[in-house]
Amino acid sequence: MELSRRKLLWLGGAAVSVAALPLIFRSRRPPSSRLVHDPEGLLDLPPGFRYQILDRAGTPMSDGYRVPSLPDGMGCFERGDQLVLMRNHEVTRHIGHGAYSAGNAPKEAYDPTCFGGVTRLVVDSNRLERTSSNLVLTGTLKTCAGGRCPWGWLACEEIFEDRHGYVFLCRTEHERVAEPERIAGYGRFAHEAVGFDPETHVAYLTEDRADSCLYRFVPTRKDRPFEGKLQALVIDGQPGIETAIRLSPGARHSVSWVDVPEPDPKEDTARFGARERGAAAFRRGEGGFFTGSTFHFVTTLGGKKDRGQVFALRVGRGGAADELVLLAESADPNVLDCPDNVTVSPNGHVYMAEDGTDGNFIRGLTPDGYVYDVAFNRAGPGEMSGLCFAPDGNTLFASLFLEGITLAIRGPFSTLGKGRVRS
Repeated sequence: MELSRRKLLWLGGAAVSVAALPLIFRSRRPPSSRLVHDPEGLLDLPPGFRYQILDRAGTPMSDGYRVPSLPDGMGCFERGDQLVLMRNHEVTRHIGHGAYSAGNAPKEAYDPTCFGGVTRLVVDSNRLERTSSNLVLTGTLKTCAGGRCPWGWLACEEIFEDRHGYVFLCRTEHERVAEPERIAGYGRFAHEAVGFDPETHVAYLTEDRADSCLYRFVPTRKDRPFEGKLQALVIDGQPGIETAIRLSPGARHSVSWVDVPEPDPKEDTARFGARERGAAAFRRGEGGFFTGSTFHFVTTLGGKKDRGQVFALRVGRGGAADELVLLAESADPNVLDCPDNVTVSPNGHVYMAEDGTDGNFIRGLTPDGYVYDVAFNRAGPGEMSGLCFAPDGNTLFASLFLEGITLAIRGPFSTLGKGRVRS
């Protein structure tokens, strides 16, 4: 399969582990024929790939509740010959539907006036068929992205309201709706994603605001992972820098961290206190994924064209300093249009789901700086979400956000991004 190289301006630097070379994308989308048109009008895929629908919003679950709408962030966990998908639902007070009707909230609901939360979808790993499903967390608001940790799924509220704006731990073994486990230590702000470092138990958190910060939570002790302090990233020598317009792709920056003075504020001010101490500003921090010793994350509106940036935060080991690299910046929405959900494939490619304005793709980004198309949402203008790989690397799980469809995409992912023609 031939996939065009869509990068015309290199800005130097050596290849980085599990990330792209520094670049700015500057050329048009390759012909749509590179993806096979789906006669069902749902999802175009590369030749040799297929999808299978696992679940739809509104259908009954095993526990008697119905599948909520607006599926967003999702994580995959292996359990014998089954895979457990922990799936957020970004239901707000006015958009989307929950697992039950108004006035029928279970006693475990965090806030009975809200209908967002997390569902647990158990899939046979061979047949890719749903074996069971249930509600795990409910009563949250605008439950957006999240991240994996050793104890389960970390679900984030992308909002700041009374009682809301937190991260919740959802355990994969819960077969029915459970009491909420709120992690106050992770701060109160418009959370997007969490990247958890299993070696140190430090969590890295993005914030979906136009003037957001990048945070980390440092536990006091590893055996008490949710007790500690919240900090924000500072680029050394450039306090308060606006990363959207003042960073050059490829440049490497040592970073330090400042304590957030009010991590659980009464008003939406966590980032303001951090900025006063020199924290860098990011333009809508979105999806993130931690692998090895690197936290990859994106900003949906970062860059001089407001179409997205791709970052890598390399975590120092053995006393080494942390380092931030702006890997890539989109200058053309036909190439990359507002990346949102992010994951990293077993072969080191960064996968990004777009949240743009003119048809949304899943894009792959190779370690040597090529972008290629993985899937196109033909069902409508909405975004795709919930990107996560099965452990074998041959199945990518994703959702169509507005359509409320969760599906499995199977194919030879390790072959994508090869056989490219330079353009």
